[in-house]
Amino acid sequence: MKLLLDTHIWLWSVLEPERLGKRLRLVLASQEHELWLSVVSSWEALLLHKKKKIHLGSDPVQWVQLASQSLQEVPLTQDIVVAAHELELHSDPADRFLAATAMVLDLTLVTADARLLGLGSIATQANR
Repeated sequence: MKLLLDTHIWLWSVLEPERLGKRLRLVLASQEHELWLSVVSSWEALLLHKKKKIHLGSDPVQWVQLASQSLQEVPLTQDIVVAAHELELHSDPADRFLAATAMVLDLTLVTADARLLGLGSIATQANR
């Protein structure tokens, strides 16, 4: 299965793995699954660091590069932007882009965000 990590799932997996459910920790550790990360999550992590909501060390750009190097990188494409625009979802732009990315690329979005779970046309995996 191809899994797109929501920003908080990616950050928790690196910074606070105890926040991940037991089943999800096993899924993420399994070699059976491909783990994908949107560049939107990298951008969001850097914003959270800048706002002092998380701490990514003295060089946050390097932290993001190192923390994402084992994941498949998903760029932001025109198809994803258009899909995000057309999604009827709450107004958080990062969530819209991540949901659209999962939809366009046929990825399963791994999230703890109840607003994103069970969207119908988007496969999701809960933090359990």
